[in-house]
Amino acid sequence: MPTIDQFLPTTIQNIFFSGYTVFNTLIYGIILIIILFLILKLFNHLKINPKEIIYSLIPFIFFGTIIRALVDNNVYPKTMFLITPGIYFLVGILAISSLLIGYYLNKTKNLDYRYTIFLIGLTILIIPLSKIPNFNINSISLIIIIWSILTISFYILGKKWKLYNDKLNLSILSAHLLDASSTFIAVDYLGYYEQHVLPNFIHFYINTAATMIPLKIIIITFALYITDKYIDDENINGLLKLTIFVLGLAPGLRNIITIAISSF
Repeated sequence: MPTIDQFLPTTIQNIFFSGYTVFNTLIYGIILIIILFLILKLFNHLKINPKEIIYSLIPFIFFGTIIRALVDNNVYPKTMFLITPGIYFLVGILAISSLLIGYYLNKTKNLDYRYTIFLIGLTILIIPLSKIPNFNINSISLIIIIWSILTISFYILGKKWKLYNDKLNLSILSAHLLDASSTFIAVDYLGYYEQHVLPNFIHFYINTAATMIPLKIIIITFALYITDKYIDDENINGLLKLTIFVLGLAPGLRNIITIAISSF
């Protein structure tokens, strides 16, 4: 049966299916900026700060990452909307739809839109969860240990440093530490390879994906510092933090779920 991918122009197919290249990374960045601009307009119109729904969106992040892991393990076919960046479009459409439903119910029934979004996310999460064949928790135990030690270290550091005394900032860094820890173990010990351009370039010369950990710490700390110090608009500040959070948690969860499924 033909899929929508077959009807796309060759140029678009190449962008979606040729993996991460310098060109594709730039294209993804431009697309992301345009989408963020439109989403910011929506949040401004609804008078909702993106920070308020960050934790409510976690089921949607799990939804997208589980689907992506299932594609990696050939449970789902490799189609445009089930791989990066298409999966982000799919999850984004579902999340925005749930936001609009939550906003409507908040205005008409006085229901907290955060809980509505979270419950809708949990409901759709049942679909990919039911497709997971097996899950080997032992295969990801080392990742969880490394991630926990790093997160706890920054939690303790947050007692002295205002930047990470903020719960949301700590959550964002923790999400990226999960990505870094899982990438390190997957690449160095389990035979996986890094797809993204900059980490792959660094790994090529240093020959260990452990470099992802300090790289993530430096980049995310700098991004959070700049965002908190110079971005006064609450909605822009919130949307940037929401974006950084998703870009850390999504690949991190994908890594550990893929490893846990593939271990059987």
